[in-house]
Amino acid sequence: MNPDLQRLQPYPFQKLAALFGEVKPNPDYRPISLSIGEPKHATPQFIKDALTAGLDGLANYPTTAGSDALRGAIAAWLGTRYDIPALDAKTQVLPVNGSREALFAFAQAVIDRSRPDPVVVAPNPFYQIYEGAALLAGATPHFLNTLPEDGFAMDYAQLPEEVWQRTQLIYVCSPGNPNGHVMSQQEWNTLFEMSDRYGFVIASDECYSEIYFEGRKPLSALQAARQLGRNDYKNLVVFSSLSKRSNVPGMRSGFVAGDASIIGKFTLYRTYHGCAMNPAIQAASIAAWNDENHVAENRRLYTEKFEQVVEILKPMLPVTLPDAGFYLWVRTPISDTAFAQALYRDYNVTVLPGSYLAREARGVNPGENFVRLALVANTAETVEAAQRIKQLVAGGL
Repeated sequence: MNPDLQRLQPYPFQKLAALFGEVKPNPDYRPISLSIGEPKHATPQFIKDALTAGLDGLANYPTTAGSDALRGAIAAWLGTRYDIPALDAKTQVLPVNGSREALFAFAQAVIDRSRPDPVVVAPNPFYQIYEGAALLAGATPHFLNTLPEDGFAMDYAQLPEEVWQRTQLIYVCSPGNPNGHVMSQQEWNTLFEMSDRYGFVIASDECYSEIYFEGRKPLSALQAARQLGRNDYKNLVVFSSLSKRSNVPGMRSGFVAGDASIIGKFTLYRTYHGCAMNPAIQAASIAAWNDENHVAENRRLYTEKFEQVVEILKPMLPVTLPDAGFYLWVRTPISDTAFAQALYRDYNVTVLPGSYLAREARGVNPGENFVRLALVANTAETVEAAQRIKQLVAGGL
């Protein structure tokens, strides 16, 4: 077996199951989960209709690159959403089976094992796929602690020159998971300068880009690159998904877009990897990318929940609206694991300890004493969960 499998840590939800295995939830309360970032809003009917209408496509093998119609729909959406010239649908856009599998596979295609001790850099806390992808690609992950005192921005000075010299890939997430931070143009300028200096590839995870508050559209890496005249998107690939935008996590549909030379090599990798998208899913995806009304309604529901939850919690906990996304990253009055366990035991509400989403780096686990609340349930359930959290804190911890 691949010896690097032994380097993988238990997934956060495995750790959470072990933590909760020590206690029993209060049976007086029905369970409410705010731990998993799985959208719970209803899938729009027109997407379901497009899926069933596309079932005849199951009689054909799909191509790795997907249909011209799907790539065209994605390219058109990118141009409209980010007010940038249309990307070349044939060379700069590639459909993928959700951003998760693409983020993992990307490291396998990018990392050059012939170079000594390759490095992959990621924010900390982070989406756990980044670490697993690095390890199974034969690279060493290094983490940049994203801290509230820095506005959750990445401080590149945390890593020494010799690490940057070996860096081949950096994962960034904007809007961030779990803190919701959106990278500014200046942050992108710095990262692009470093990419030019050290030659590493940037993987920009933007799967939360369509969940934002009115008038606060997140900046995409593609927009930031164009602002600098980087019209070829050199060493930049953006990852996005329909899961959060369109409430279709089970469809596993997304895309990568950016540097044509990298997209071409990634397409070659995926041809052997066998990752072609189901034709019926492609049909449903075209329908989803071509419609914005359902996305606006989705944002309205999240805004409604955020406003109510923050209003309930702010007298008890230091909560503020994130830049974007559907998480609240909340500092806890006791350890994050003790807080999560007490909330589950006393009020049957599940949240994720922040320390499970991070690694200790430079003597700090930046997720400690935080919990992540995924505001994905319906408004009534989410508000009820917030009331229970308020009761827990009011009772004294």
